[in-house]
Amino acid sequence: MGQDYYILLGILRNATDADIKKAYRKLALKYHPHKSKDPCAEEKFLQIAEAYDVLSDYFFDVKGDISLGFGGLQGRGIQKQDPPIEKELYLSLEDLFHGCLKKIKISRRTMNEDGHTSSIKDKILTIQVKQGWKAGTKITFPREGDQGPNNIPSDIIFIVKEKPHQFFCRDENNLIFCAPISLAKALTGYTVQIETLDGRFLSIPINDIVHPKYTKVVPGEGMPLSKDPLQKGDLVIQFNIQFPEKLTPSKKKLVIRALQV
Repeated sequence: MGQDYYILLGILRNATDADIKKAYRKLALKYHPHKSKDPCAEEKFLQIAEAYDVLSDYFFDVKGDISLGFGGLQGRGIQKQDPPIEKELYLSLEDLFHGCLKKIKISRRTMNEDGHTSSIKDKILTIQVKQGWKAGTKITFPREGDQGPNNIPSDIIFIVKEKPHQFFCRDENNLIFCAPISLAKALTGYTVQIETLDGRFLSIPINDIVHPKYTKVVPGEGMPLSKDPLQKGDLVIQFNIQFPEKLTPSKKKLVIRALQV
Protein backbone atom coordinates (compact mmCIF):
# COMPACT_ATOMS: atom_id res chain seq x y z
CA MET A 1 0.00 0.00 0.00
CA GLY A 2 1.39 3.41 -0.92
CA GLN A 3 1.32 6.48 1.22
CA ASP A 4 -1.85 8.27 2.29
CA TYR A 5 -1.99 11.39 0.13
CA TYR A 6 -4.34 13.15 2.52
CA ILE A 7 -1.95 12.65 5.43
CA LEU A 8 0.97 13.81 3.31
CA LEU A 9 -0.79 17.11 2.70
CA GLY A 10 -2.18 17.28 6.24
CA ILE A 11 -5.80 17.61 5.14
CA LEU A 12 -9.07 15.86 5.91
CA ARG A 13 -10.63 13.33 3.55
CA ASN A 14 -13.53 15.67 2.86
CA ALA A 15 -11.15 18.47 1.84
CA THR A 16 -12.21 20.68 -1.04
CA ASP A 17 -10.15 21.44 -4.12
CA ALA A 18 -9.25 24.81 -2.58
CA ASP A 19 -8.05 23.05 0.60
CA ILE A 20 -5.82 20.77 -1.49
CA LYS A 21 -4.23 23.70 -3.31
CA LYS A 22 -3.72 25.70 -0.10
CA ALA A 23 -2.07 22.79 1.71
CA TYR A 24 0.20 22.04 -1.24
CA ARG A 25 1.40 25.66 -1.55
CA LYS A 26 2.21 25.80 2.18
CA LEU A 27 4.17 22.54 2.20
CA ALA A 28 5.90 23.25 -1.12
CA LEU A 29 7.35 26.43 0.38
CA LYS A 30 8.35 24.63 3.56
CA TYR A 31 10.15 21.73 1.86
CA HIS A 32 11.50 23.41 -1.27
CA PRO A 33 14.99 21.90 -1.76
CA HIS A 34 16.55 25.31 -2.35
CA LYS A 35 15.09 26.82 0.82
CA SER A 36 14.64 24.07 3.39
CA LYS A 37 17.47 22.87 5.67
CA ASP A 38 15.70 19.57 6.27
CA PRO A 39 18.00 16.78 4.95
CA CYS A 40 14.92 14.95 3.61
CA ALA A 41 13.47 18.08 1.99
CA GLU A 42 13.86 16.89 -1.60
CA GLU A 43 12.15 13.55 -0.92
CA LYS A 44 9.30 15.22 0.99
CA PHE A 45 8.91 17.82 -1.75
CA LEU A 46 8.49 15.10 -4.36
CA GLN A 47 6.00 13.23 -2.16
CA ILE A 48 3.75 16.24 -1.62
CA ALA A 49 3.97 17.07 -5.35
CA GLU A 50 2.79 13.53 -6.17
CA ALA A 51 0.00 13.83 -3.58
CA TYR A 52 -1.14 17.12 -5.06
CA ASP A 53 -1.09 15.77 -8.63
CA VAL A 54 -3.16 12.72 -7.72
CA LEU A 55 -5.73 14.47 -5.54
CA SER A 56 -6.20 17.47 -7.83
CA ASP A 57 -6.33 15.39 -11.04
CA TYR A 58 -9.07 13.10 -9.77
CA PHE A 59 -10.87 15.44 -7.37
CA PHE A 60 -13.79 16.15 -9.67
CA ASP A 61 -13.88 12.72 -11.31
CA VAL A 62 -14.46 10.87 -8.05
CA LYS A 63 -16.09 13.80 -6.15
CA GLY A 64 -13.67 13.68 -3.25
CA ASP A 65 -14.14 9.98 -2.60
CA ILE A 66 -10.59 8.89 -3.37
CA SER A 67 -9.27 5.70 -1.81
CA LEU A 68 -6.24 6.14 0.40
CA GLY A 69 -2.79 5.94 -1.05
CA PHE A 70 -1.47 4.67 -4.36
CA GLY A 71 -2.64 1.13 -3.68
CA GLY A 72 -6.13 2.40 -2.99
CA LEU A 73 -6.13 4.29 -6.26
CA GLN A 74 -5.15 1.13 -8.10
CA GLY A 75 -8.06 -0.62 -6.43
CA ARG A 76 -10.43 1.92 -7.96
CA GLY A 77 -8.84 1.47 -11.40
CA ILE A 78 -7.33 4.96 -11.20
CA GLN A 79 -3.68 5.44 -11.99
CA LYS A 80 -1.66 7.15 -14.64
CA GLN A 81 -2.97 7.33 -18.17
CA ASP A 82 -1.39 5.25 -20.90
CA PRO A 83 0.35 7.22 -23.70
CA PRO A 84 -1.96 8.44 -26.49
CA ILE A 85 -2.37 6.41 -29.65
CA GLU A 86 -1.85 8.45 -32.82
CA LYS A 87 -3.49 7.48 -36.11
CA GLU A 88 -3.36 9.15 -39.52
CA LEU A 89 -6.62 10.35 -41.07
CA TYR A 90 -6.23 10.72 -44.84
CA LEU A 91 -8.68 13.16 -46.42
CA SER A 92 -9.09 14.40 -49.98
CA LEU A 93 -9.16 18.10 -50.84
CA GLU A 94 -12.85 17.62 -51.62
CA ASP A 95 -13.42 16.29 -48.07
CA LEU A 96 -11.65 19.31 -46.63
CA PHE A 97 -13.38 21.73 -48.99
CA HIS A 98 -16.94 20.59 -48.28
CA GLY A 99 -16.56 19.03 -44.84
CA CYS A 100 -17.82 15.50 -44.30
CA LEU A 101 -18.61 12.79 -41.77
CA LYS A 102 -16.10 10.00 -41.27
CA LYS A 103 -16.88 6.80 -39.36
CA ILE A 104 -13.84 4.85 -38.26
CA LYS A 105 -13.85 1.38 -36.74
CA ILE A 106 -11.34 0.81 -33.96
CA SER A 107 -10.46 -2.25 -31.94
CA ARG A 108 -9.91 -1.49 -28.27
CA ARG A 109 -7.76 -3.86 -26.19
CA THR A 110 -8.17 -4.06 -22.42
CA MET A 111 -5.55 -5.88 -20.36
CA ASN A 112 -6.85 -7.81 -17.35
CA GLU A 113 -5.52 -7.53 -13.82
CA ASP A 114 -2.87 -10.19 -14.39
CA GLY A 115 -1.40 -8.13 -17.23
CA HIS A 116 -1.35 -11.10 -19.60
CA THR A 117 -4.85 -11.86 -20.84
CA SER A 118 -6.89 -9.26 -22.66
CA SER A 119 -10.22 -8.64 -24.31
CA ILE A 120 -10.86 -6.80 -27.59
CA LYS A 121 -13.97 -4.82 -28.43
CA ASP A 122 -14.78 -3.03 -31.67
CA LYS A 123 -16.21 0.47 -31.69
CA ILE A 124 -17.15 3.08 -34.30
CA LEU A 125 -15.76 6.59 -33.82
CA THR A 126 -17.40 9.45 -35.71
CA ILE A 127 -15.40 12.46 -36.89
CA GLN A 128 -17.15 15.56 -38.17
CA VAL A 129 -14.61 16.97 -40.62
CA LYS A 130 -14.97 20.74 -40.77
CA GLN A 131 -14.50 22.82 -43.90
CA GLY A 132 -11.01 24.20 -44.23
CA TRP A 133 -9.21 21.85 -41.86
CA LYS A 134 -5.51 21.66 -42.67
CA ALA A 135 -2.97 18.87 -42.63
CA GLY A 136 -1.77 18.42 -39.07
CA THR A 137 -5.16 19.12 -37.47
CA LYS A 138 -5.61 16.81 -34.49
CA ILE A 139 -8.88 15.24 -33.32
CA THR A 140 -8.73 13.69 -29.86
CA PHE A 141 -11.03 11.00 -28.49
CA PRO A 142 -10.35 10.90 -24.74
CA ARG A 143 -9.97 7.46 -23.15
CA GLU A 144 -10.97 5.50 -26.25
CA GLY A 145 -7.69 3.65 -26.70
CA ASP A 146 -6.12 0.55 -25.25
CA GLN A 147 -6.08 0.13 -21.48
CA GLY A 148 -3.35 -1.44 -19.42
CA PRO A 149 -4.05 -3.12 -16.08
CA ASN A 150 -5.38 -0.56 -13.56
CA ASN A 151 -4.57 2.33 -15.91
CA ILE A 152 -6.77 4.98 -17.44
CA PRO A 153 -7.43 4.13 -21.13
CA SER A 154 -5.22 6.05 -23.52
CA ASP A 155 -6.55 8.82 -25.74
CA ILE A 156 -6.82 8.24 -29.48
CA ILE A 157 -5.56 11.14 -31.59
CA PHE A 158 -6.30 11.33 -35.31
CA ILE A 159 -3.94 13.54 -37.33
CA VAL A 160 -5.24 14.93 -40.63
CA LYS A 161 -3.19 14.10 -43.74
CA GLU A 162 -4.07 15.44 -47.20
CA LYS A 163 -4.33 13.03 -50.09
CA PRO A 164 -2.57 14.18 -53.29
CA HIS A 165 -4.96 15.76 -55.79
CA GLN A 166 -4.86 15.29 -59.53
CA PHE A 167 -5.00 19.00 -60.37
CA PHE A 168 -4.57 21.10 -57.23
CA CYS A 169 -2.09 21.41 -54.43
CA ARG A 170 -2.69 23.43 -51.30
CA ASP A 171 -0.71 26.30 -49.78
CA GLU A 172 -2.38 27.26 -46.47
CA ASN A 173 -5.81 28.52 -47.63
CA ASN A 174 -4.82 28.94 -51.27
CA LEU A 175 -5.15 26.40 -54.07
CA ILE A 176 -2.40 26.11 -56.67
CA PHE A 177 -3.26 25.05 -60.22
CA CYS A 178 -0.57 24.45 -62.82
CA ALA A 179 -1.75 25.05 -66.39
CA PRO A 180 0.24 23.78 -69.39
CA ILE A 181 0.56 26.43 -72.08
CA SER A 182 2.27 26.54 -75.45
CA LEU A 183 4.85 29.21 -76.17
CA ALA A 184 2.58 30.72 -78.81
CA LYS A 185 -0.31 31.09 -76.35
CA ALA A 186 2.04 32.35 -73.66
CA LEU A 187 2.93 35.21 -75.98
CA THR A 188 -0.48 35.87 -77.50
CA GLY A 189 -2.95 35.01 -74.73
CA TYR A 190 -5.60 32.35 -74.14
CA THR A 191 -8.31 31.26 -71.66
CA VAL A 192 -7.66 28.75 -68.86
CA GLN A 193 -10.51 26.33 -68.14
CA ILE A 194 -10.59 25.00 -64.55
CA GLU A 195 -13.08 22.73 -62.80
CA THR A 196 -13.32 23.72 -59.14
CA LEU A 197 -13.57 21.38 -56.14
CA ASP A 198 -17.30 22.08 -55.95
CA GLY A 199 -17.92 21.18 -59.60
CA ARG A 200 -18.07 24.63 -61.18
CA PHE A 201 -16.16 25.57 -64.33
CA LEU A 202 -14.09 28.73 -64.39
CA SER A 203 -12.92 30.44 -67.58
CA ILE A 204 -9.98 32.68 -66.76
CA PRO A 205 -8.76 34.90 -69.62
CA ILE A 206 -4.99 35.43 -69.77
CA ASN A 207 -4.22 38.61 -71.65
CA ASP A 208 -0.73 39.22 -70.29
CA ILE A 209 2.44 37.74 -71.68
CA VAL A 210 3.13 34.60 -69.64
CA HIS A 211 6.77 34.42 -68.57
CA PRO A 212 8.26 31.60 -66.41
CA LYS A 213 7.52 33.40 -63.12
CA TYR A 214 4.09 34.70 -64.09
CA THR A 215 1.07 33.76 -61.94
CA LYS A 216 -2.60 34.65 -62.16
CA VAL A 217 -4.48 35.07 -58.87
CA VAL A 218 -8.25 34.53 -58.74
CA PRO A 219 -9.51 35.88 -55.39
CA GLY A 220 -11.94 33.84 -53.32
CA GLU A 221 -11.60 30.56 -55.26
CA GLY A 222 -9.35 28.74 -52.80
CA MET A 223 -10.07 26.68 -49.69
CA PRO A 224 -12.64 27.79 -47.11
CA LEU A 225 -11.26 29.18 -43.86
CA SER A 226 -11.93 26.78 -40.97
CA LYS A 227 -12.94 29.64 -38.64
CA ASP A 228 -15.25 31.19 -41.25
CA PRO A 229 -16.11 28.85 -44.16
CA LEU A 230 -17.88 31.68 -45.98
CA GLN A 231 -14.45 33.23 -46.53
CA LYS A 232 -12.05 31.52 -48.91
CA GLY A 233 -8.43 31.77 -49.92
CA ASP A 234 -7.32 32.41 -53.48
CA LEU A 235 -6.79 30.28 -56.56
CA VAL A 236 -3.24 30.78 -57.83
CA ILE A 237 -2.64 29.72 -61.43
CA GLN A 238 0.91 28.87 -62.36
CA PHE A 239 2.00 28.05 -65.90
CA ASN A 240 4.14 25.35 -67.44
CA ILE A 241 5.33 26.88 -70.69
CA GLN A 242 5.89 24.20 -73.31
CA PHE A 243 8.82 25.33 -75.43
CA PRO A 244 9.37 23.61 -78.79
CA GLU A 245 12.22 21.12 -78.77
CA LYS A 246 13.64 22.50 -82.03
CA LEU A 247 12.87 24.96 -84.82
CA THR A 248 13.63 24.71 -88.51
CA PRO A 249 15.76 27.52 -89.99
CA SER A 250 12.72 28.99 -91.70
CA LYS A 251 10.72 29.06 -88.48
CA LYS A 252 13.63 30.68 -86.66
CA LYS A 253 13.61 33.47 -89.22
CA LEU A 254 9.86 33.93 -88.75
CA VAL A 255 10.29 34.14 -84.97
CA ILE A 256 13.12 36.65 -85.24
CA ARG A 257 11.09 38.77 -87.67
CA ALA A 258 8.00 38.62 -85.42
CA LEU A 259 9.88 39.59 -82.27
CA GLN A 260 11.94 42.38 -83.74
CA VAL A 261 11.03 45.73 -82.28
